Amino acid sequence: MDSRKIILLVGALLVAGLTAFMARSLISGSAAPAANAASAPIDGPEVLVATRALPIGTILDATALKFQPWPKELVDGAYYIKATTDLKSLQGTVVRNAITAGQPITQGALVKPGDRGFLAAALGPGMRAVTVPVSVQTGVAGFVFPGDRIDLVLTQTVPGGGDGPPLKVSETVMRNLRVLATDQRTDNTTGEDGKSVVKTFSNVTIEATPKIAEQIAVAQTLGSLSLSLRSLADNGQELEQAIASGDVHVPEGTDPKAEKAMLAQVATSPQTGNSTFATGADVSRFQRRTVPGKPVDPMGINGLRGAPAPGAGGYPGAAAPKGPVVHVVRGNNVTEVPVGGNN
Repeated sequence: MDSRKIILLVGALLVAGLTAFMARSLISGSAAPAANAASAPIDGPEVLVATRALPIGTILDATALKFQPWPKELVDGAYYIKATTDLKSLQGTVVRNAITAGQPITQGALVKPGDRGFLAAALGPGMRAVTVPVSVQTGVAGFVFPGDRIDLVLTQTVPGGGDGPPLKVSETVMRNLRVLATDQRTDNTTGEDGKSVVKTFSNVTIEATPKIAEQIAVAQTLGSLSLSLRSLADNGQELEQAIASGDVHVPEGTDPKAEKAMLAQVATSPQTGNSTFATGADVSRFQRRTVPGKPVDPMGINGLRGAPAPGAGGYPGAAAPKGPVVHVVRGNNVTEVPVGGNN
C-alpha cells in the first residue's frame, strides 16, 4: 500500500472520531436543559388532592387527602388552598362526586356532617341506611367508628312447645355491613395526640341493601342484636364462597385492574345467609342443644303407645276420659265408647 492511501485512511478515521465526539456532546448538551426543567419547582400554591380513587359515598379520613403544588394558572377558585384550609375539618366529610387519584378536591365535591343530604350522599347506589340500638356490651365498648365494617349477631331464646328450659342460641345473621354513623357522630374524632377518641354510643347506623334492611327490622323483634367488628384484612374464604355461589363474576384473562375491581366488590358487599350459630350446649353442659319438644304420654291418651298427652297435640282440646272406656280404632280414627254403651 502506498503512502497516499495510508494518509487518506488515517484522515478518514480522524474525521469519523471527531464527528462521533461532537454528536455525543450535542446529545448530552440537549438533555441537560430537560433535566433542569423537570426539577424546576412548580410556580403555584399547594392545593388539596386525592391520594387514591374516591368513589361516591366515601367517608374521608386523613390518609385520603394531601396538599400538592399546583400551577397557578390552573388553580380554580373552588380548590382547597393550603393557606386557607384546615385539613382536620374535612375529615368525616363524604364524597358527593367520584374523584380520581391525584385530582384536586373541589368544595362542591364534598358534603360535611350536618349538611342537608349528608347521609344520602354517604350511601352507595341502591343502598339504604338503617339504625340499630346497642349497648356498651353489644357495641364493642365504643371501638366501632364510622367507616368500619361489622357483622350482626342475633341472640334469642326459643321456648319450643314442651317442658324444660328453652333453647338459647346466637347466630351471625348479616356480615360485612358498613358503619355510617354512631349516634350523631359521622367522623373519627381525634385527640391532641392524633389518636381516635373512643366514645360509647346507644345507636349505630349501618348501610344495607333493601332486603337486608327488612331482615334487620325483623331481627330486632326476635331478640337482641350485637355488633361484631371485622378485621381490615382480606377474607379469602369469603371470596371463594362468593365466587362459588356466583355472587362475584371472575374476570377473564389476567387483567390486574379487573381482579382489583372484583376484590373491591367483595370487600364492600353486605352478605346474608349461610349463617353460623352457637347454642347454649356449646357453652355449658347444662344447657340445651335443641328446641324442647312436645310432651308425650308413654301409654298414649287411649292406651296407644307413643300417642300425645291430652291437649298437647293429636287430640287438641281433648279432656282426660272419666271412668272405664273402650277404644275402637278404625284406620286412623279412634272412637271412645264408655263401658256399657252402644257402638
